Amino acid sequence: MAEQTGFIYEAFNETVQKNSAKPALIYLGKTFTYGQLQKLVDQLAAALYSQGMRQHDKAIIYLPHVPQWIMIWMAMQKIGAVPVPVTHFYGPHDLKYLANDSSAETIFCMDTNFGYVNKIISETGLKRVIVNTLVDFIPAWKKLLGRLYNKIPEGKYTLEGNTFTIGSLLKSNGSALPAITSKEDDIVEMLYTGGTTGFPKGVPISGALFLESLDEQRKASEKVIPRGTDVVLQGAPLVHVLGQTVGLGALMAGDTVILLPKMSLDAVFDHIQRYKALSFFGTPTLYRMILEHDRLDQYNLSSLKYNFCAGDALPQEVSNRWLKKFGTPLYQGYGATETCGAITLTPAGEPFPEGTAGKVISTKSVKLMHPDTLDEVPQYEPGELYVSSKHMVREYWEKPEETAGQFVQIGESLWYKVGDIVRIDKEGWLYFMDRSVDIIKHKGYRVAASKIEAVLQEHPAVVAACAVGIPDDRVGERIKAFVVVKNDVKGISAQELTKWCRERLANYEIPQYIEFRDMLPKSRVGKMLRREIRADERRKIEALATTQKNQSLSG
Repeated sequence: MAEQTGFIYEAFNETVQKNSAKPALIYLGKTFTYGQLQKLVDQLAAALYSQGMRQHDKAIIYLPHVPQWIMIWMAMQKIGAVPVPVTHFYGPHDLKYLANDSSAETIFCMDTNFGYVNKIISETGLKRVIVNTLVDFIPAWKKLLGRLYNKIPEGKYTLEGNTFTIGSLLKSNGSALPAITSKEDDIVEMLYTGGTTGFPKGVPISGALFLESLDEQRKASEKVIPRGTDVVLQGAPLVHVLGQTVGLGALMAGDTVILLPKMSLDAVFDHIQRYKALSFFGTPTLYRMILEHDRLDQYNLSSLKYNFCAGDALPQEVSNRWLKKFGTPLYQGYGATETCGAITLTPAGEPFPEGTAGKVISTKSVKLMHPDTLDEVPQYEPGELYVSSKHMVREYWEKPEETAGQFVQIGESLWYKVGDIVRIDKEGWLYFMDRSVDIIKHKGYRVAASKIEAVLQEHPAVVAACAVGIPDDRVGERIKAFVVVKNDVKGISAQELTKWCRERLANYEIPQYIEFRDMLPKSRVGKMLRREIRADERRKIEALATTQKNQSLSG
């Protein structure tokens, strides 16, 4: 492809030219048309360039879902700079690591988390701080009411040195930008993985891969919602790649996106009802919470036509309940940060088999390999998933050892080792089996932890479940399940849940132990930290073995 000026921004500009007067963003009752949004993006790009931001520079977006998030991201695309979006829930420890690892020079923060930035800035290469608030673009009368009723979280910040507010930048007369020449394989963003296996790893994403992924995601719902007509409630974090392909993908398609600064379910329901949202994206946990919300029936959510679910395995029980309640299915997708979103999608408006995560999209190639021998598995058999594509991510940012472990040359192509066990049937439907590291090896069988968890979560008393393998010399690993039950449930026993499992699982899949807990550990993006539970159990075993050894020696 020939070189273009502002690769991502140019695509956005084409959308604006066709939809200038159409609503692009809705935030706390305020609507931004595509024309208005582009004007703010252009003003901000000029101001940031005047402050020293240049092509290929990196900047951290440390914000919740506010209009500034979109403006900043797109303004950086116009400059040719590289956004590094991170969750606004991070504390100083994580923030310092990410700033230093990415070599970011700018950070966009909220007034409420400015204190964390101020705490670590002297230990990083950050040169400038731009402070935002939840109400920067809200009319004055709404701000006054919000403050009178103490509804607006506010934080303290100081405008010293190279610290500015977003408002002051937008009011400044920024420099005219020079021509920015960018190529399709230039990095347009760097996302960080969740870091459940150690320090987070930066995933550099090219412009061609990003636009390709957005287009594939939008095609999945096009049959039921034509491009340019969708109203999307941003239910998934914009710091997550699947949240971006839905939200930013909608903006590239000329649709309307509703932003909520905080994911209160009542606010979600109200906005769906008020603006007749057509699309929504969430994790299985979020859909379960919606179904079990006390006030769900007080709202009219009938406008929803496309409900997309990803981020974790969807229990069939949740899928069935959703279909029965709303008459529309949960359409699943499956992907990873390293693949820039979807590997598989379930096309809307078409029948699909129970439990599938969709079909492999046209821009991706896959292989299923035996995790021990690295040979391709027989057709239709489960195997570890490897993915390749023309514009694929090729490395982790400045992490050669981690890159070598996950990006593998097979034949003439580079493949990313996803680390999940899946199978693909004769019709091409992919089924998620489990994380390869979370397969429990019991009595020679490979037992999928997620299958046990799904069965336990189908019990009406269970809110969440986690299954892990406990080392055992005789059987390889024993199966232990950890369960969280509903607050109003009394008297549920391990024996009852074991019986429930026995009726639904093979003998070798039934947990030998069930432990009740008040909660299970989760990552910042809401994924259950099975590794953490497993590691804790193994530490207990090691400690017990050490104690027994010492007692034996002293005896």
